[in-house]
Amino acid sequence: MPLAVSWPFPAGPPLPWALASRLVTGLVGTYSCVWTRSLKLRHIWSLHKMRWTPAAADICFTRELHSRFFSLGRCVPVCRGDGVYQRGMDFILEKLNQGDWVHVFPEGKVNMGQEFVRFKWGIGRLLAECRLDPVILPLWHGGMNDVLPNAPPYVPRVGQRITVVVGRPFSVRPLLERLRAEGTSTVEMRKALTDFVQREFEALRSQARALHPAP
Repeated sequence: MPLAVSWPFPAGPPLPWALASRLVTGLVGTYSCVWTRSLKLRHIWSLHKMRWTPAAADICFTRELHSRFFSLGRCVPVCRGDGVYQRGMDFILEKLNQGDWVHVFPEGKVNMGQEFVRFKWGIGRLLAECRLDPVILPLWHGGMNDVLPNAPPYVPRVGQRITVVVGRPFSVRPLLERLRAEGTSTVEMRKALTDFVQREFEALRSQARALHPAP
């Protein structure tokens, strides 16, 4: 599915774009801080410390105005059905190679039923082709759908409980080196890396469920 708008990122981000991006991430992050107090303001207003994240092109990038807002907020359009080799994934890989923070929702969609969903193989591609050894910090949260339901009416609810479990940082470098030494194909390597990360998250999910049982 082709991107409905023009590619939102300039080849070499000029100063006006960088300032506008800092303003958008800073304001949105400050609003989040008021409710969660999870990050410090000096981090939120520091552009090089803020994350990049893949975002659904058919939701966030359907109009030029929406595209401008989300791209300034460091969201990168990813087109469903275009596979792991597409411009958005190439862009994310470039940011990883520069040592930037990339925040990924590995399921690649909104989990309406709260069941465990297989991770997308794009995770494996990013890890297999990154020139650095990225540190993976797993997070699992529960209760977000109680705050903002996944079904209409989409009205935020106050006073709900949210649980966030932060796992231990880990690396896939030992596995990646072994797969390379064994001459593993690109597709098999991508799957093996994705499965490895998925198992780490499955263990974290069990911890989160113990603290925040599903209804």
